[in-house]
Amino acid sequence: MFGLMVRFTCKDEPSAAAFDDLVGRTGALIRAGEPGTLVYAVHRVDGRPLERIFYELYRDRAAFDEHESQDHVRAFLAEREQYLSATEVDRLDLVSAKGVDVGH
Repeated sequence: MFGLMVRFTCKDEPSAAAFDDLVGRTGALIRAGEPGTLVYAVHRVDGRPLERIFYELYRDRAAFDEHESQDHVRAFLAEREQYLSATEVDRLDLVSAKGVDVGH
């Protein structure tokens, strides 16, 4: 498995609303057409209205690469920058989980 945890900080409230709309449109396409994307969860952060956390889990690195090559993901990556003041990315190596077969 291959995973990411990404923290996005939006510039301001209007940017956060526009970012959430972009996330909603993109997420629908991810759910509909990416079988190798096992988990694609987006969270608001309590007490930090401009922050969003993405938790992404892919079957393997090839599934992530396939995700990144999709037109809707490339469009998301290009459009998101206008709404953001910061992005932090952590690559994850899954050790244990409930609801996901870790292959052990």
